[in-house]
Order: sequence, then structure tokens, then C-alpha cells
Amino acid sequence: MLKKLTIPILSTLIMSATAFSQVPDSPVKVKLELITDQLSHPTAFAVTKKNPDMLFVTEQEGRIRIIQKGKLVDAPFLDIRKEVLKKEGYDERGLLGLAFHPDYASNGKFYVYCSVPVANPVKNQLDHQSEIREYMVSSNPLAADVAKMSKVLVIDEPQSNHNGGDLKFGADGFLYISVGDGGGANDQHGEIGNAQNLSNMLGKILRINVNKLPYTIPADNPFVGDAKAKPEIYAYGLRNPWRFSFDSKTHQLFAGEVGQNKYEEVDIITKGGNYGWRPIEGLHPFNEKDPQPKNPIAPITEYPHPEGLSITGGFVYRGKAIPALSGKYVFGDMMGPIWSLSPGKDDKWTRNKLSIGRDAGYWHVYSFGEDLSGELYVLTVILENTKGALYKIVP
Repeated sequence: MLKKLTIPILSTLIMSATAFSQVPDSPVKVKLELITDQLSHPTAFAVTKKNPDMLFVTEQEGRIRIIQKGKLVDAPFLDIRKEVLKKEGYDERGLLGLAFHPDYASNGKFYVYCSVPVANPVKNQLDHQSEIREYMVSSNPLAADVAKMSKVLVIDEPQSNHNGGDLKFGADGFLYISVGDGGGANDQHGEIGNAQNLSNMLGKILRINVNKLPYTIPADNPFVGDAKAKPEIYAYGLRNPWRFSFDSKTHQLFAGEVGQNKYEEVDIITKGGNYGWRPIEGLHPFNEKDPQPKNPIAPITEYPHPEGLSITGGFVYRGKAIPALSGKYVFGDMMGPIWSLSPGKDDKWTRNKLSIGRDAGYWHVYSFGEDLSGELYVLTVILENTKGALYKIVP
């Protein structure tokens, strides 16, 4: 039997400078169904139409695991632990992202985002590199062909943290990539920080076409033709976008943006958009000595650090099992709480806390997942035993 945890969604209206609706939603009762607690630091989740009975989960140490028909397969789908950089204990590096090509059923291609060591690290200049790699499945659908690996994109990372690391294919068929600002506090990289500097890929959402290796640039990327900007850039001004997703109905791109030390935020990412970091954190001035960005895009919600410490972006719920969650963005914080955002009139959003019947801090919320039916999953680490667990949100 699968374990189930009852989770009433409590309606908690949070007022801030963003425009939120004035009437909270009615409480909704859901449960968490344990799929497996035999994972290690689960960071990303993916599914394929080719194998509808399989759920793929990345482990930060460098493995991709398969849950098939509710059971964890013993042998990993991919094992690159010897190549991936992750130290024992807390480390933001590792195997962070996974995306299957839209034509995976015919071409067998998938992509990972991983941290790899460099031969000669230079303090505050080069700590490691982030690699986006292309792999292919073998003749066995439960195993990748490790020998068929190509490096798509390599990014120099000056410090060990703020790696972003998510990968998603959009409805346009292009691969979107989240990259943090290079690490450390305050984005102290150059005169204006990496996130506002269009001449590098740090602190950005990238968009590339991987149908030709290593990749090509979509013709309508916002900075194509700008000699001072990287053409891969889709949006910028981000500190550490930790988990992003597309609404499967509207195709809007939602991102959880990790703040510095006061505020966490949720952004809707648009082409060419500037999300304000480092001059702005959430809705508030951060570095007032910086040139202030023109027309920065405000988050749709923010929350202060007494409520959490590091946001984990989620998904807009488009499943059928829980109608009361339909159209709401479900996300969480590393320290335990999970919320939903409800859209309202005039782009106003209401944030509602999901009470999990236990104190925040009992687990770390690492990531979220969405299956082919639009149902949602939570990827966590249980703190009592450090087990990585995958839960499904069910009625």
C-alpha cells in the first residue's frame, strides 16, 4: 500500500505591494501519496509520451532513476556520478535538470544539466562548469546509451552556488534553460553584476534550438543581432531561478526566483523581460547604486523570509483529479511549506498555504513534477533519515 498524508489547503491571504485578490479561496482537501522514499536528493522530474508508465527522476549525485508502474527500478537509467561535481553535505552543484526531446519517441534524445569540475579552479573566477548534455536512449528503454553523449552548451561558473539548472522544452520546440547569477552574495560580478550584463549567460533564462548540434539560435530570440548581447538570452535580471515550468494550457512560463536575504518571488517570464536583480529584490530596492533597469517586470507574488528561505518553483495544475486546484500555480519553499497561487481579475493573484499537518522543516522541498495527465508530484528530502522521497498530490 502507498502511504497517504492528508493535506488541507488553508486559505491564507498575504498582502504585499503586488496586487492580490481580496477574497481567499475556500479550503481544499488533498493528500500526498508516497511513491518511493528510496531516492537520493531528487532534483528534477520528467515523463515521456513514449513510456507513459515511467516516471524519471534525477538524483543530484548524478543518476537518473525510473519509477515504473509505481515501483523504483533498481538499475539507474543513467549514471554519471563519476563525472558530476557534488560534495557531501549541502552543495548546490550536481545533476540538476532533465528534459526529453519532443520527438523522443522517434529520435531517443534527452538532455541533462550537470555541474562538472574544472582542471584549475580559480577563486571567484572559475569554480566549475555547467554543462547541458545530449544523450540517447539505448535499445533498452530502461537504460541510456552513455557512449552517445554530446555537449550542447558549457557555461563557466565563478562560484559553487546559484546554478539554476532547470531544462524544459516549450510548445515552440525550443529548449529553455535556467542559469543562476554565478553565485556568492549580492551578485558581485563586474560593475553591474552578471544578471544585468547581457554579454554573459549568467542570471538568465536561455532559449536554444537543439535540432542541430551543438545548437542554433531561434530567429526571434530578443537579442539576436545585438553585438553586445548573447543571442541565447530569452530573459534576464534573475538571481537564481530554481525550477520553472510551462502552463500546459496557456504556455505561460512560471519561475521560482530565489531571493538574497529578505524576499522570495514567483515570476511569469516573457521574451526579453528584465526581472530586476540586482538593483531589485522582489518588489523592493536592493542595490540603489546600480543603474536602475527600465521597465523591470514585477513578480506576481513574493513572500518574506520568516515564511521561508529559498523558493522552489512548481507547476500550474491542469489535472482532472482535483478540480478545485485547476488553473492554480502550486509551488513551495526548500524549508517545507507549499502554496498555491490563484489568478484573479486584473492579473491579481491570491497565495494560499497548503498545510501538511507537520512543522515546516520536517522535509526539504527540492522540486515538483507534472505527469502526462497534468497531475503533480513533490520531490523532497525527509530530514529525519535524509531519504529522498517522491510524493503525488491526490484527492
